[in-house]
Amino acid sequence: MAKTTIYDVAGAAKVSLATVSRVMNNPEKVNKETRDKVLRVIKELGYKPNAIARGLASRKSTTVGIIVSDISRAAVSQLLGGILDIAKKYEYAAKLFTMDENADIKEVMRQVVAEQVDGILFLNDELDNEQMEMVMNHIQDAQIPVVLCNVIYDEKDIPSVAIDYEKATYDMTKELIEKGKKKIYLASTVHRYSTNYHKVRGYERAMQDAGLEPLVFRTSGDVSVNTLHFDEFIKNNEIEAVIAVRDSIAVSFINTAIRLGYKVPDNFIVVGLQNTKYAILSRPTLTCVDTPVYDIGAVSMRLLTKLMAGEEVNDSRIVLPYHIVERESTK
Repeated sequence: MAKTTIYDVAGAAKVSLATVSRVMNNPEKVNKETRDKVLRVIKELGYKPNAIARGLASRKSTTVGIIVSDISRAAVSQLLGGILDIAKKYEYAAKLFTMDENADIKEVMRQVVAEQVDGILFLNDELDNEQMEMVMNHIQDAQIPVVLCNVIYDEKDIPSVAIDYEKATYDMTKELIEKGKKKIYLASTVHRYSTNYHKVRGYERAMQDAGLEPLVFRTSGDVSVNTLHFDEFIKNNEIEAVIAVRDSIAVSFINTAIRLGYKVPDNFIVVGLQNTKYAILSRPTLTCVDTPVYDIGAVSMRLLTKLMAGEEVNDSRIVLPYHIVERESTK
């Protein structure tokens, strides 16, 4: 009969290898319920750590699992920049897992748990509430600390770092209304993203508060697709201003308008809701709500560090400040 290993204990107790390690080496850092469960499994399986297992259990390296949907998005790369800079400071190893719209959520989460990560940063904002609940249940069952990084989920007990996207978009829309604009369109996405849902809510509330009709135009983040949409949209609508949920969408709109003979901001003004590198590269440069994306990543990693260490966290739902950066596209 094969000898029981530390991996068997972790699997039977449905906890990470790091949790078993802490129970054996620093039990005071593990909550009583989890500690008792692991000790019970150790006794039931007759686990006796040998010298090699002790070395593994007391390993100093910490591994963080990062779950993303589309790594090509500018905001995601900036989030990763903040995360990895802090991870490097703490000498953490990082493992990247992709979970796109066609992924088998249970299979991806099985892979994440099997990698015995010590903590998880969840960056995928494409899942609906039912899918998010499935993901969080897997993580909680495995007793792995998790932080939602720039992901909006209504479950109050899940640690998270983001900005108030609804208020930020409300403020941006209100500023355009105060400039005298009435035909203000919001260019959002057909595909569901949790952050975009809240941006639409903020925009619609600001328009309704001003007695104006909300005008939401849904398109794709793919330039080859949205360029065709914008061609018809610009030709067939009276436009005074456009707010785009992504900077890349805003820049694509500007490029299409210029190709059709329009001038920004002379004919209409355009703003973005991220302030990524596209905002500076755009001509004219793009007015934006400055979402501190790098800081969201960095703060998420610091919060996860505290959770992995078992430290007390007074506020696990962190809302970072934002501001509006005015550039050429509205002047």
